Amino acid sequence: MRRSLLIALVTAMGLVPGCGNDTGDSSAPSPTASHRLTVTSAAFTEGGTIPRRHTCDGEDVSPPLAFSGVPADTTGLVLIVEDPDAPHGTFTHWLVWNIGPRTTELAAGQAPEGATQGRNGFRKTGYGGPCPPKGDSPHHYAFTVYAADRRLDLAPDAGPDDIRRALTGHTLATGTLTGRYGR
Repeated sequence: MRRSLLIALVTAMGLVPGCGNDTGDSSAPSPTASHRLTVTSAAFTEGGTIPRRHTCDGEDVSPPLAFSGVPADTTGLVLIVEDPDAPHGTFTHWLVWNIGPRTTELAAGQAPEGATQGRNGFRKTGYGGPCPPKGDSPHHYAFTVYAADRRLDLAPDAGPDDIRRALTGHTLATGTLTGRYGR
């Protein structure tokens, strides 16, 4: 009897999801796509340092971004900016959906016209720049763009997992630019 109880307890513990993701449901499906977008920035290169201007230590304005390789049948673009190195799990810095499908660039500090910006991990709408704890190794910031085959009908307080669920089965292409920042 004790052995059965112990086995049941150990089995149940193995089914409990890990903690640390303070941005939502870690069971959200990941959108997949067979085509790749190219995401670049005039402010930093892939794996490069994000300039102070685009962080909480500077003007805290979004960096300029450019997209190429967007499929012709795209209905809207989605941008998610996240820090997977945050101490309590992935931290969201910017959520934007229903960006015009012919958009090829975003100027520094500019939100896409007509798009919806969601609430970031700072509990504010719009962009919130990198702001890792002082003394941490530089964190990585992933600027991921998705090309969707439909407009997303989401509440303004939608989180990254809500967006990923809405994109599942509707993602035509995706691409990521990763920058680093430390304090």
